Amino acid sequence: MANFNLNKVILGGRITADPELKQTPQGVSVTTFSIAVNRRGKEAQTDFINCQAWRQTAEFICKFFKKGSSICISGSIQTRSWTDQQNQKRYATEVVADEAFFVDAKADGVPTGSGSFGDAPAFQTQQAPKFEEIASDDDLPF
Repeated sequence: MANFNLNKVILGGRITADPELKQTPQGVSVTTFSIAVNRRGKEAQTDFINCQAWRQTAEFICKFFKKGSSICISGSIQTRSWTDQQNQKRYATEVVADEAFFVDAKADGVPTGSGSFGDAPAFQTQQAPKFEEIASDDDLPF
């Protein structure tokens, strides 16, 4: 069997707190946040998934998303471990977001806070080009 490795996650849910933009000592932008994702099934259950984003993705999330905003992210799962000050082994599993997408329409706003996305980029539709109808196939060169 071929060596098959795939680590891809797509999540859609609501941000549980206002994301906060931070900088590493080297000046790299980073944010950590969690997303509430409802499970499918008869009983209503919610998972709170820890996420982080770096560089432009982190800046985008902090600029346009607030607590309660619907968001869709794609990225990968990463695990890490460390030893704390009490010499205990600690583990963390989180989603590192490579991309973030709007889910709600701009008019829907954010359920908490100002309800406005400010200067979020708007989707613009273009009119279809107007083509001239040719009456017969006789004038076509093929």
